[in-house]
Amino acid sequence: MQDIESSQSDNLSEGGARPEIIGLALVAVVIGIVTRFVTRSSLWLDEALSVDLAQLPLGQLSEALKHDGHPPLYYALLHGWINLFGTGDVAVRSLSGLFGLATLPLVWILGRRKGGPTLAWVAVAVVAVSPFAVRYSNETRMYSLVMLLVVIGWLLVDDVVDQGKATIGRFVGIAIVGAALLYTHYWSLWLLGALGVTALWKIWRSPDRAARRPWIGLVLSLVVAGLAFVPWLPVMLYQSAHTGTPWAKASRPTSALSVVLADNGGGGYGEQTLVAALFAVALVLGLFGYAVDRRTTSLDLRTRPAFRGAAWIAALTFAIGCVVSFASSSAFASRYSAVIFPFLALLAAAGCLCFASRWVRFGVVAVFCGFLSIGAFWNVIYHRTQMKAAADIVATSSKPGDIVIFCPDQLGPAGVRVMPSGLTFLAYPTYGDGKFVDWVDYATRNEASDPAAFASRVLADAGVSRSIYLVWNDSYKTLEGKCAGLVDALAAVRTPQMLLADDGSKYFEHASLIRFAAPS
Repeated sequence: MQDIESSQSDNLSEGGARPEIIGLALVAVVIGIVTRFVTRSSLWLDEALSVDLAQLPLGQLSEALKHDGHPPLYYALLHGWINLFGTGDVAVRSLSGLFGLATLPLVWILGRRKGGPTLAWVAVAVVAVSPFAVRYSNETRMYSLVMLLVVIGWLLVDDVVDQGKATIGRFVGIAIVGAALLYTHYWSLWLLGALGVTALWKIWRSPDRAARRPWIGLVLSLVVAGLAFVPWLPVMLYQSAHTGTPWAKASRPTSALSVVLADNGGGGYGEQTLVAALFAVALVLGLFGYAVDRRTTSLDLRTRPAFRGAAWIAALTFAIGCVVSFASSSAFASRYSAVIFPFLALLAAAGCLCFASRWVRFGVVAVFCGFLSIGAFWNVIYHRTQMKAAADIVATSSKPGDIVIFCPDQLGPAGVRVMPSGLTFLAYPTYGDGKFVDWVDYATRNEASDPAAFASRVLADAGVSRSIYLVWNDSYKTLEGKCAGLVDALAAVRTPQMLLADDGSKYFEHASLIRFAAPS
């Protein structure tokens, strides 16, 4: 954006990238490729639920998503992908991995435009080993697609307002990408809103018609994207009224920011806080830092012109989203920041280069990417769910027809996926088969549920010949005490046998396993 992002006045745009920077970036790319396609964990709730939804006939997807809370594009793409490659863990995660890989060369182009070849290679390195980018390139969710679309859209916007390429084709491309973002994740509303507000400001402030023309075209493209989203509005409004985020409380904007920084550092391992702090420092340097000489780097509160626009759009998007979430009592999850991650990554990469010394630069980039890589590798070894451990135990002691209960139903999608066949699966409190979670009026339904009545129905269905397995965790929001009540109700009739203890220190999605053996 020429008025927001003029050419840099520092030394990022030097002739060519140093070989040591290129070599480091290539190593980072290799690490990024491996970590995007390798992980020990089976699919957890969100991933398994995505697969179950994507396996539905496309004609049923709209109605199913009314009970889930997301727009349909990613699920439609995953539907086609599953038809080609199947439903195995590696297969369904590979789609996100490919989105993540496709993002890397586009980040290189973006970095070269904003700061020359050195920034291009460092930006690729940062995105390649970023724990945030790696995780969501290795999950069967839409966030890797969001990041890819944001980078494509950024390049197109840069074409029309900075590069002097305001062609009809590019404006059409912006409209298509904008619509695709809206149909992928609802936080895209805030990104496009921030871009639209900025464009209107530029139109008002531009001195002549020629300067306003690209911004007017951009606004029209955003309007077309919004119109393309209108057919989905009834579903979105229904979701907004009935689904929400019952799994957590609303977050203050400051709390949401700390969560984003933490997730960009990875999660759950000892160096997470340090990596998050390094990321925050890199962001500050990227926006304010200038290399004065080989021994001095200063901060200019006027910000660096080349990155002012990126910082502005990211900050405004985040502010709008957080304010709306807090005002509507909706929870914030750090994954929503996928819509601004490309901006943050480029700023962090620029921050690593705010040093005049060639070898200081290399050292800073190497250390920063090295610590990011720890989070990337941690994603490979971290078990996102304990359901596979529970399923292995059930497989060794169950017989066909036995009943497996998931309490709450949020344990069902991941659990059903890995459990042995021939069993009957039930989810509390709906008595469904455990493959889906109906988020409509979730809290109200859970609060009205009766563990004793559920237990009586299960015991009647089990009779005297079928054992009952209960996979349970009593800490889920809106269900506190319900699963413990179910344990007590079953234990009043049958003797419980603890088979697996809840291990929250090792697993993200964790639960205990109890067997209530058949009396005969």
